[in-house]
Amino acid sequence: MDNLFLYSSLVLIVLMIVLVYRIIVGPTVIDRIVAVNVIGTKSIVLLVLMGIIFKRIDMFVDIAIGYGLLNFIASLAAAKYFKKHKKLHVTYGLETNFQEKKQKETLENVN
Repeated sequence: MDNLFLYSSLVLIVLMIVLVYRIIVGPTVIDRIVAVNVIGTKSIVLLVLMGIIFKRIDMFVDIAIGYGLLNFIASLAAAKYFKKHKKLHVTYGLETNFQEKKQKETLENVN
C-alpha cells in the first residue's frame, strides 16, 4: 500500500514540474498566479501523502493546514495587488509597440 502512495507522490511531483513551464511562460500574470496556486495545492496533498508514508499523519496534516493558509493568503494578496495596479499583461519592449499599433488600427477600422 505504501507503494501506491509513493507512486502517487511521484506523479504529483512530475505534474508540479510541468506547471513550472506555465509559471515561466504564462502569457498573463493571472496564469502565473493560478499556476503557483495549483502547485501550492499539490504541495498540500504531497505533504499529506508523505505523512501517510512516514506514518506520522497527524504532524504532516498540521503542516499542510498551515501551508494551505499561507497559500490562500498569498493568492488573495497577489489578486488584490494586481486588481489595484491593473498590470495583468507582461510585455517586453517591441511587443508593446506592436500591440499598441495593432489596437490603434483596429479602433480606426471600427470608427
